[in-house]
Amino acid sequence: MAIPAEEPFYDSASDSRTDCASARILVVDDDAPLRRALPHLLASEGRSFDDCASVAETIARLRDTQYDLILLDYRLPDGTGLAVLDWLASRRRSEAVIMISGEDAIDAAIGALRRGADDFVRKPYHVAQLQRAVHGALHKTALERANQAMSRRLRASERLHRYLVESSPDLIFTLDTAGRFSYLNPRVENLLGFERDQLIGTPFLSLVMPEDAERIERLLEAEQKGADAAFSVELRLRRPMHAGAGYVTVALQATPMLAASPDRRPCGLYGVARDISERKRAEEIITFQAYHDQLTQLPNRVLFKDRLELAIVQAQRQRGMLAVMFIDVDRFKLVNDSYGHAEGDALLRGIAARLSAALRRGDTLARLGGDEFTVLLPDIGHARDAETAARKILEALDTPFTLGHGEFRATASVGVALYPRDGGTAEALTQHADIAMYQVKRSGKNGFRFFDPELNHHHHDRITLENDLRAAIDHSQLQLYFQPQVSLSQQRVVGTEALLRWNRPAHGFVAPDLFIPLAEELGLIGEISRWVLNEACGQLAQWRQAGFADLKMSLNLSTHDFEREDIVSAVIDCLQRHDIPPGRLDLEITESMMMQDTALVAHKVRQLRDAGLGIAIDDFGTGYSALAYLQKIPVSTLKIDRSFVRDLDGPVTNPIISAITGIARGFGLQLIAEGIERPAQAETLRALGCDVMQGFYYSRPTPPNETIAWMTRPPASF
Repeated sequence: MAIPAEEPFYDSASDSRTDCASARILVVDDDAPLRRALPHLLASEGRSFDDCASVAETIARLRDTQYDLILLDYRLPDGTGLAVLDWLASRRRSEAVIMISGEDAIDAAIGALRRGADDFVRKPYHVAQLQRAVHGALHKTALERANQAMSRRLRASERLHRYLVESSPDLIFTLDTAGRFSYLNPRVENLLGFERDQLIGTPFLSLVMPEDAERIERLLEAEQKGADAAFSVELRLRRPMHAGAGYVTVALQATPMLAASPDRRPCGLYGVARDISERKRAEEIITFQAYHDQLTQLPNRVLFKDRLELAIVQAQRQRGMLAVMFIDVDRFKLVNDSYGHAEGDALLRGIAARLSAALRRGDTLARLGGDEFTVLLPDIGHARDAETAARKILEALDTPFTLGHGEFRATASVGVALYPRDGGTAEALTQHADIAMYQVKRSGKNGFRFFDPELNHHHHDRITLENDLRAAIDHSQLQLYFQPQVSLSQQRVVGTEALLRWNRPAHGFVAPDLFIPLAEELGLIGEISRWVLNEACGQLAQWRQAGFADLKMSLNLSTHDFEREDIVSAVIDCLQRHDIPPGRLDLEITESMMMQDTALVAHKVRQLRDAGLGIAIDDFGTGYSALAYLQKIPVSTLKIDRSFVRDLDGPVTNPIISAITGIARGFGLQLIAEGIERPAQAETLRALGCDVMQGFYYSRPTPPNETIAWMTRPPASF
């Protein structure tokens, strides 16, 4: 008989798969490249690999082959990896399983662990993480197989049985018929911090935490009354103060001990308690991560929705009121772009802390993602309670935040929706608060607003407009119209301005001042500008081939275009592609663009001017121009805005126009007047030194097929 210290409990001939370095591994994944890659990543002396791509193939392989470890993908073509776990459990198979999944749902992880998976690795994972998991699982399998080998010897050796019990990593004990400890293995000392002799004769219930005591007491009473069925239960066993107090969560498996007499009366209870504290902590961490934002530790969208739905049910029962707030931090992108995402994260944590401090204890603050937060105000008596909360939120942000690069004053736009007035579901209330918030954004930011049903109509119209605009380019709905620029001294057309039009189906032409700001907000302006540049250059190339070689083309650029690093190369490449000399193209920028970032604009304007292009300041005089900007930015043309031309009548001179013409002469810039509708306006501007003009007096903007009429018109008509 083999006993400890005399000879091994098992030898290599009886079980050759007890070393974690030698193992047979099955890779189950429908991704063929991954199945080929994993054996190389996990290669080690003594390891061999097989692979499968589906649940059915895996089960068929397992019927014929025993493995040490299965790397099991959660999502397979014909089911989930849980089906394989269920098959293994139903046949009491001993393979270790590591579940690998890209699922975000908490149920995937918990379901795998509860079905017997040894570990759960979430995609994407680091190779080292998977290697550690594989090593740990194989090591655990080796230990379990060693334990199994010892268990087989248990039947043949009482001394071996004693050794196994005394050395078990689990707490093993027996209770007498009164529920008192009659035996405890040494594991109790490490697990709970009690001496064995200290507990012998004491009731098992004295170790059970009060919250679990009643449940366990019922099970023990049933055993004492003659129930002979084993039971399994999770419970918490307390630790003494000298061991650090607290408790240990265990999975208890208890089996009645029956007397050998004919009546087989109960004579005690045999129990095995396994420490599952780490597993429970892992489940708690996974659960927390599933319902909380990792950056701010606030509830996330899922948990907020759950609490809101519960609050709505309570409000329905009590016929009460609640409020939902949607908060968006103003100008947050500026922090990320200027100082980096680390500073942006620090700002979000600071904002979350201040908002939490401004709310009541029973309120819920959640982060939806990015710079968006939501607030649930349950049990409010009046709408003014929500207004008070909104004001507190805005006031909480008044003090500047100290970031690594200096102070930043954050503001927020807040939308408020009330139950039951503004909706009866969580989705409706959140959506309506969001709509109200966007109205604050469009009205200047840094404020709050309650939802108004009228806003919903505007919101739906805007969404429809956004969707139609996204499809405008693909469906050829954008068009360029052209308006001539006439030289009075030369009595001919010297240039033309390309004007963008959107022919929206079922609505007709949409004004540029409506859809251009929307395109900038949606991030579509870059694509639209590229289309305009290419179409305008293509049309100019056609006119040049038709004999109008000295005609100039002007077109507008958005502020967002100058934020692109490739704007200069994009313009030059387009000119070269259409074989157009750079001097034939004028790009128009606004005064506000010129003043927003002088250094950035000046650098790119200088590059364009060095390449030979013209730069015009559109609507000059309508903004807050300073002569200093004209010195820093090498423009070539000033365009007098139509608002100044409109009031010209005969010899009456607008002093602003006189000043603009003087500025143009002083800086040696060309002048173009827009909005000419009457001969008297043209004569007055000619007298002030303006030679090039455009407006309805000469021609309305026309599509390309109608431009030949005013391009070939006799000079006398001007």
